Amino acid sequence: MKGLLILFVLMNLGKLPRTGHCTETRDQILSITPTTKEQVDILKNVSTQYETALWQPAAPQFIKEETEVHLFVPANSSETVAGLLQKHAITHEVLLANANELIEMQTRNDSTDPRSGSTFYERYHSLEDIYYWINRTQQDNPATVEVILIGSSSEKRPLYVLKLSMNNRPNKKAMWIDCGIHAREWVSPAFCLWFVRHSLSFYRQNQDITHILDNMDVYVLPVMNPDGYYYTWTTNRMWRKNRSVSKRGGCIGVDLNRNFDANWCTEGASDEPCTEIYCGEFPESEPETQAVADFLRKNKDTVQLYLTIHSYSQMLLFPYSCTVEEAENHRDLLEMAQEAAQKIRRYYRNNYRYGSGAKTIYLAPGGSDDWAYNLGIKYSFTFELQDRGRYGFLLPPSHIPKACNEALTAAKTIALKVIEKTQAPTSPAPAL
Repeated sequence: MKGLLILFVLMNLGKLPRTGHCTETRDQILSITPTTKEQVDILKNVSTQYETALWQPAAPQFIKEETEVHLFVPANSSETVAGLLQKHAITHEVLLANANELIEMQTRNDSTDPRSGSTFYERYHSLEDIYYWINRTQQDNPATVEVILIGSSSEKRPLYVLKLSMNNRPNKKAMWIDCGIHAREWVSPAFCLWFVRHSLSFYRQNQDITHILDNMDVYVLPVMNPDGYYYTWTTNRMWRKNRSVSKRGGCIGVDLNRNFDANWCTEGASDEPCTEIYCGEFPESEPETQAVADFLRKNKDTVQLYLTIHSYSQMLLFPYSCTVEEAENHRDLLEMAQEAAQKIRRYYRNNYRYGSGAKTIYLAPGGSDDWAYNLGIKYSFTFELQDRGRYGFLLPPSHIPKACNEALTAAKTIALKVIEKTQAPTSPAPAL
């Protein structure tokens, strides 16, 4: 069955090798840095008029001079795109010459049973596997794990949140983690599974996670965009949005991270349904967005820390992304992100940029982190996991442990700081 699934994915992405050719043309990832306004315009045209997928930046409107662009070019477009780049003297580097093999590697899976050992967490898993994992995790930990159905997707797939609660302390605070808001960012759901496994395995063994779980419940939404995630496994690995059908234009999907009510659909989003950053018909028009927003509204007095996990580019971001204005507690957020980045560099020799979203990347209105912040969750962060573009959305499974441990280090560092700033802890705080 897995072999048939891989075959189906490859066929739909144009990935089966051509026969009868001495040299096969494969799907490629190109790195292109335009140096003139004319080259910027050519790249914008290539990324919209040809069968390609823009990886970085998120949309053609963000392409600018002297800024690196990452472009996925399927085999059936490679000759045309290469010819255009050559014609206009636009130099490029091939980051990945054969994306096919990486996609096949990602979908290869020896076991779907989380009880099979730690290697389960070092692979990517289909939506069905993740639903099975959710059920199995609750069954194996009935005293500490609760599964909460917060809503369903536009294609009626369930949105399950795991609540990790180690004690019944009154007036206990909480943190929230969501993963997989963008379908193609597979290392994001992998982190949510990794975090839950670490929390359950190392409670009472690791000082940091023990202190966090003694003082906070944790809500984890492993896949916020189940329809899109399913679609990346079956049809198009590069899909980003959800799978709702637009009432105008016939295009599919809304960018769920442009659909929250935070300067909704202003500069940095699009009201065109066919774009990758389409904001939707109105704020919370999408059932996935509304389910998360409704749950957080009900729990806004409890949830003190909001984390949303993305990839790629290795960044620790905080509000605002929807405006260049600074958040009220900008200094606190900056210090937390800085400390988290320093620890990642110290332990894993990897560099993460940090700062407010709008100033660190670009304006991105309608994001979940800004909305959560405006709701009153004053410690709100977006993590962009590995890497910086060598593999991008096709991060090999062998990179999952390091990527997740880096994010885990950042999450624990920030959570400990939030507890220190907001609570009288029930157990001694570990030295930061």
